[in-house]
Amino acid sequence: QVQLVESGGGLVQAGGSLRLSCAASGRTVNSVAMGWFRQAPGKEREFVVGISRSGTSTYYADSVKGRFTISRDNAENTVDLQMSSLKPEDTAVYYCAADVTYQIFRVLTTIHDYDYWGQGTQVTVSS
Repeated sequence: QVQLVESGGGLVQAGGSLRLSCAASGRTVNSVAMGWFRQAPGKEREFVVGISRSGTSTYYADSVKGRFTISRDNAENTVDLQMSSLKPEDTAVYYCAADVTYQIFRVLTTIHDYDYWGQGTQVTVSS
């Protein structure tokens, strides 16, 4: 079991920045690949970015590439998402996700890859 708690959401103007953090805990926390997803009102949950167990492999959705940066601290069991140059279309509830994998460089990119989810944190970007 892995428990995930997100923090850092809020309201920001277009062009601004926010940093989200996800704290992971549980027996298998050192064996998980992690990622961020988001869900805007009336839309399906979509992949934003994933990071491998090792932290050395990442994969970004085209919509956030060059603006968002994911990082993880395996000693602290945290994953952060630095979001810059935010746009109104980035407005959504952002979810941290994790799943156990034995492949330390593998990045998981679909909803069905992940078994563990946080409660979500709201990010609102005003125009």
